[in-house]
Amino acid sequence: MKKVGILGGTFDPPHYGHLLIADDVRTELQLDEIWFMPNYIPPHKDKKVTDHVHRVNMLHAAVANQPHFRIETIELERKERSYTYDTIVLLKKKHPHTIFYFIIGGDMVEYLPHWYRIDELIQLVQFVGVKRPGYSLCTPYPIIEVDVPVFAVSSSLIRQRIQSGKSVTYLLPEAVQLYIKENRLYET
Repeated sequence: MKKVGILGGTFDPPHYGHLLIADDVRTELQLDEIWFMPNYIPPHKDKKVTDHVHRVNMLHAAVANQPHFRIETIELERKERSYTYDTIVLLKKKHPHTIFYFIIGGDMVEYLPHWYRIDELIQLVQFVGVKRPGYSLCTPYPIIEVDVPVFAVSSSLIRQRIQSGKSVTYLLPEAVQLYIKENRLYET
């Protein structure tokens, strides 16, 4: 059986924090691959996100030359609000010989009781909780905890810095920075 970690999100833009989490979880749990899975419309966010074409292109730029990382666009192909339960059901049908590990931050661990069809979902996927400052990994649901160094970067911080004309040099890969600049993303 292949062991695959799934890291979902808007990736608007993808940054070194995402890559650090993916690499540490893959190494710690000895996973074969990490699949970055951009959301079409995340169920817990109502904010406007950058067009999915740009987000996928930035992800490809971020994970280029990383043999254990790939992009999974199943949620984008459905073009509707993305619920993890529905996505995992589809992925398990498409990849029956794969064990999936769904990677979430501490903020999402606390929110698990509110997830759509959570009691069924925990039968289909192994959750992996990554600690985040200010959040607890305490939950009645089975999760594997992985310690990842705290790297206080977020996509919203990067967007704000770009809008303010500040440097993002050490926050995201150079190829992603170049893509953002060439496509004039996040400018006011």
